Amino acid sequence: MAATSAATAGRSLTRSSISRGRRIRNALATVLIYLALGFALIPLGLVLYYVVSEGLGVIDVGFLSEELPAQVRRARGGIGPAIAGTLVITGVATVLAVPLGILAAVYLHEYGGSNPIAKVVRFLSNVMAGVPSIVMGLFIFTVYVLPRGGASGLAGALALACLMLPIVIRATEGMLRLVPDELRDAAYALGTSKSRTIVTVVLPAALPGITSGALLAVARAAGETAPLLFTIGASRKYNWSLSGPNTALSAQIFSNAQTGFPSAIDRAWGAALTLIVLVLLLSTVARIVAARFTVR
Repeated sequence: MAATSAATAGRSLTRSSISRGRRIRNALATVLIYLALGFALIPLGLVLYYVVSEGLGVIDVGFLSEELPAQVRRARGGIGPAIAGTLVITGVATVLAVPLGILAAVYLHEYGGSNPIAKVVRFLSNVMAGVPSIVMGLFIFTVYVLPRGGASGLAGALALACLMLPIVIRATEGMLRLVPDELRDAAYALGTSKSRTIVTVVLPAALPGITSGALLAVARAAGETAPLLFTIGASRKYNWSLSGPNTALSAQIFSNAQTGFPSAIDRAWGAALTLIVLVLLLSTVARIVAARFTVR
């Protein structure tokens, strides 16, 4: 009872010490923040509602596992090869881009600072972040697909990795800036080397933000269409390897949605809903893993 009374008295004292004008401005700012959040959620909610309502009736076990039909106007067939292609291509792109992006960000913030090399790398990273995705697809098409004489899943993964890399670099560097220097100084005071301090102190402290940046990059890569149109070719059968033509959910959404056949449009809605669920599952798993590492 005494603790409760003391807490109540403390809150009353705090409220009385704040002027009426500041309380009004605080309440007004809070209302505006919630209104902005509501306006931001409206289009997101409408998109999710429309995709779920249009795609839920299409999805079943056969739709998720069967091969693509030979003709887009056919009602039968599924998107199994597109799911496999998305997992393979996006997974390889993640393996290529995320570790390299984290290492580049660690160099920029912890080692490079403001030296000329770090400035060049930071500038190129910012430029790559603003380059349209179709340019990345054309770049990989020119330097990789044409010399090798054919499209492949690896070419698509390289194109997506080029798109993911600047996102991971910028997100990781931003989170490293937020790690207090006191943590580094405490580790140095204990005789820890710089590299060990980064691995055992700095990176774990920045892990939630790094994970968010990596998830943002994966979500963008999984939904990209333009780079894959030039790099992966077309396939209606399962291809779990990186060689030979492949397909992806985003490519199937694009190719089926632009036709006038009802069955193809339904297939595009089902692929769109499948892609949303797939990204949601990957994000959830990554959040759980990051939370466990953060607690440790």
